[in-house]
Amino acid sequence: MTSRQQGRRAVVTGLGVVAPNGVGADAFWKATRQGVSVLDRISRDGCADFPLRIAGQVRDFTPQDAIDSRFLVQTDRFTHYAMAAADLAVADAGFVPDPQDPFGVGVVTAAGSGGGEFGQRELQQLWGQGPQFVGPYQSIAWFYAASTGQISIRGGYKGPCGVVASDEAGGLDALAHAARAIRRGTDAVVVGAAEAPLAPYSMVCQLGYPELSLVEDPERAYLPFSPAAAGFAPAEGGAMLLLEDEQTARARGANVRAQLAGHGATFTGASRWEESRAGLANAIRIALEEARISPEEIDVVFADALGVPAADRAEALALADALGPYAERVPVTAPKAGTGRAYCGAPMLDVAAAVLAMEDGILPPTPNVTEVCHDLALVTDRARPAELRTALVLSRGLMGSNAALVVRRDGQG
Repeated sequence: MTSRQQGRRAVVTGLGVVAPNGVGADAFWKATRQGVSVLDRISRDGCADFPLRIAGQVRDFTPQDAIDSRFLVQTDRFTHYAMAAADLAVADAGFVPDPQDPFGVGVVTAAGSGGGEFGQRELQQLWGQGPQFVGPYQSIAWFYAASTGQISIRGGYKGPCGVVASDEAGGLDALAHAARAIRRGTDAVVVGAAEAPLAPYSMVCQLGYPELSLVEDPERAYLPFSPAAAGFAPAEGGAMLLLEDEQTARARGANVRAQLAGHGATFTGASRWEESRAGLANAIRIALEEARISPEEIDVVFADALGVPAADRAEALALADALGPYAERVPVTAPKAGTGRAYCGAPMLDVAAAVLAMEDGILPPTPNVTEVCHDLALVTDRARPAELRTALVLSRGLMGSNAALVVRRDGQG
């Protein structure tokens, strides 16, 4: 370890959110702490006749207001969300890159599927009118790495850049990747995930997921940990964070909002929910060990909350395995029950909510869920005040990834 790397740790200085329940951290957090559910019928063109009817759709977002037209024409909706959220995070942090050190800032994103809407449009042009009507950006706009590329180009960020091509847990893994870059000497990393799975082609692909909820009542479509659980409702949107080296951030007078204290990841196989118990429990133990904390120091758990009975049971048991008797007392919440699961963007929204919850001292509720059938202290009904210093965020992917992240308030750890 070089002298530049000694004592470095990653802290959150900026939050940017584009979510079904609000654009911007303030709007997102207001709706989240109030337990507002925005799940509704999908209104996107070409999606009306699919058996999947309910999702979390970003409705208060106009790409033309947030992104220059020269970038719009070469990017998909998932990248529009990511670029807008990145701009919000950088502005929130009051961060101005050093023009003399363009290699001091990196970008890391996670993506589950890439730009399905853009790809579908170009393929329709190909089939309907011929190859001369296919645009030059078809080769890049659908690509899962497009958001990382476009954010780095727009910002002039030439530091370590990467993309985690994974399922939901990739959102937390991207944060771990960025935190490692900080510890190794990078001063700042724009990191996060945003998804846009509500286009006909993307929806056809999702119909192969047995975990997908086809319930048509928005208030019953996504009820994790409930006796009525019938799968998850998908969503679009996500969040981006600005991570900085703590000393560098404090030297410039930044508001240090939280620390990324520990991360753990495992893999147990696609849809093997019973096996995810052991994998998720091990990820939690690894995260706690890296953060150097005991289970009793966890003040709130932001659950993966798939909404599939076997998966929910496995998650509850994983918490019991990793946290011991304390698992029955620690508050657990799943705000995504009101917005849907935005694939890789879902755990990023949970991390954003965790940071805001710790700042406000508020436990946000799990929308629509009134009856719990597992041994969890699930926060239902309404938000409640609490002293929150440490949050545990969990995520599992449909392809078998498991991840846990410990986030701590400034001054802790």
